[in-house]
Amino acid sequence: MSIVTFYRGDPEHTPKTTMPAHLGANCIFLWQDKLLLEKRADSDIWGLVGGGCKKTETGREAIAREAYEELGVRIPKDRFEKLAVYGEPGRVAAFRDGSVWRMVIVVYRYEFPEEPVLRLSSESKELRFFTREEIGNLEIAITHSDIVEDWFVSQVPHP
Repeated sequence: MSIVTFYRGDPEHTPKTTMPAHLGANCIFLWQDKLLLEKRADSDIWGLVGGGCKKTETGREAIAREAYEELGVRIPKDRFEKLAVYGEPGRVAAFRDGSVWRMVIVVYRYEFPEEPVLRLSSESKELRFFTREEIGNLEIAITHSDIVEDWFVSQVPHP
């Protein structure tokens, strides 16, 4: 059974939040123009690497910590490029323990200069780099699917 269920833009089915808004940091990790996704252990769906900011952390500090915790790589916090903030009210995560959080996600970008050696953490079942075509019909967390789509759309050359 899934530990967490994600919602976005579905007011009819989204549960009411029980906790204050939660600030998260996620990253568009790239290598050779491919996007890194993790198959989450808590929900068995794919998502971006990242997680919640601790009370005393900036977004860059949080994503640098998450990169080490989830990937086993140390990246200085100033190497992360801030891309966007996704914070509409319907972006929600409901956990099995009954807590329901509104998510505000700061998205960063980092491109590995060479093929990284990644370590799988207990939070992930799999880590893999994908092209847009390879993502195809993957089930991506609804709270990340628009971020992934926005990334790929922004990379399409416009006439």
